[in-house]
Amino acid sequence: MTSLPVTADNVVETAACARARWKIENETFNVLKNNGYNLAHNFGHGKKYLARTFAAMNLLAFAFHTACDCLETLWQQARTAIAARARFFRHISTISAYLLFPDWTSLMNILISGKAPPT
Repeated sequence: MTSLPVTADNVVETAACARARWKIENETFNVLKNNGYNLAHNFGHGKKYLARTFAAMNLLAFAFHTACDCLETLWQQARTAIAARARFFRHISTISAYLLFPDWTSLMNILISGKAPPT
């Protein structure tokens, strides 16, 4: 559905745009639901605003991660090295639970190389 006038000249482009929008939305919701963000989880905690806060934090994390996917070279290399998004986040969670890194670059380089950090 569109509020734009559809003519014989623009019908193909309009349909292509609609399909692209549907694909983007479908893939985004799939990632939010199945790839570590657990947006389908009912967050039925708290008395008033906690569920909304958790959902908002998930969306904020997704937006931040999407920006990193587009802009951050070390992040992109680490994601490529580890592949699956959920596995990537598990690696970050596990390694950062046991080790302190002096900076972002050190953490990403360890994830990229797959080698233990120097002691």
